[in-house]
Amino acid sequence: MTTVTAYAAPSAKAPLERTTVERRPVGEFDVLIDIKFAGICHSDIHQARDGWGEGIFPMVPGHEIAGIVTEVGPGVTKFAVGDRVGVGCMVDSCRECDNCKAGLEQYCTKGTVYTYNGRDKNGDPTYGGYSTHIVVDENYTVRIPDGLALDVAAPLLCAGITTYSPLKHWNVGPGKKVAVVGMGGLGHMGVKIAHALGAEVTVLSQSLRKKDDGLRLGADHYYATSDPETFEKLRGTFDVILSTVSAPLDFDAFLSLLRTDGTLVNVGAPEEPVSLNLFSLLNDRTSLAGSGIGGIRETQEMLDFCAAHGFGAEIELIEASQINEAYERVLDSDVRYRFVIDVATI
Repeated sequence: MTTVTAYAAPSAKAPLERTTVERRPVGEFDVLIDIKFAGICHSDIHQARDGWGEGIFPMVPGHEIAGIVTEVGPGVTKFAVGDRVGVGCMVDSCRECDNCKAGLEQYCTKGTVYTYNGRDKNGDPTYGGYSTHIVVDENYTVRIPDGLALDVAAPLLCAGITTYSPLKHWNVGPGKKVAVVGMGGLGHMGVKIAHALGAEVTVLSQSLRKKDDGLRLGADHYYATSDPETFEKLRGTFDVILSTVSAPLDFDAFLSLLRTDGTLVNVGAPEEPVSLNLFSLLNDRTSLAGSGIGGIRETQEMLDFCAAHGFGAEIELIEASQINEAYERVLDSDVRYRFVIDVATI
């Protein structure tokens, strides 16, 4: 075992603090990664504060990891020392079920092993990217293209793939009208990716406060959902609506914005239950769907796509000592658009 420095929540809702955790020895098919940058995802806050149920503490959050390979196991064939790599929301799966064989490891029927707040196949807790090093199986590691700086690439390992996967699955591209609900860490990536795919993109946000940013990042239109006229004006407009917010929505109102056979895809995860009038789906043969992250193959595809189109995430780089302050700012929507920890400061 190797002792590494990390930032962890010692208990639910407690401030994160500097500590140490143990990493397993580098196995035959493992890579040791010197973490350079780790993004702060809203889901880190949900889990560190037990918003989604009882967590495993102490908890080292972080599933937007970018770094450099410093050691490889004897059986590793995909990576070499010095490679630029990333790790996202999962670090293992059964590899045997139909979903795993189809490259949908995120939907492993026997249970995905998450990067943190999970347990590995030995039953040991997993610790995430708010740390100096991590050991990961090569099959759950992706290559970061040279055209992407590591700091802006880190958030792509969750925010990027979480928006890319449903946009690709629902065939977003030229001739499609897409709305992105929320202009935050996920939403701003949804705008960039949908625009790069060739769709006509509209942002639906509570206010017009971030309108200039939305248009700069690729949106064609921007509306405030706090204005009742928005829902009247846009009724029956969109082929796909991508909801990225973690607060409960009035799904009936948003479903009314879909064209016949349109789909509202939810990638946000509110802590509270939501209500739905099923007539909202019946009237226009619309669909309400959910989507998780993407598989490893699709995550690599997403990174290559972003590099080819010349963009990463919009970030604010912080030191590790600012993590707790950053959590509060995320809750206040005071970030444009992803905090990224400079791991050298841990």
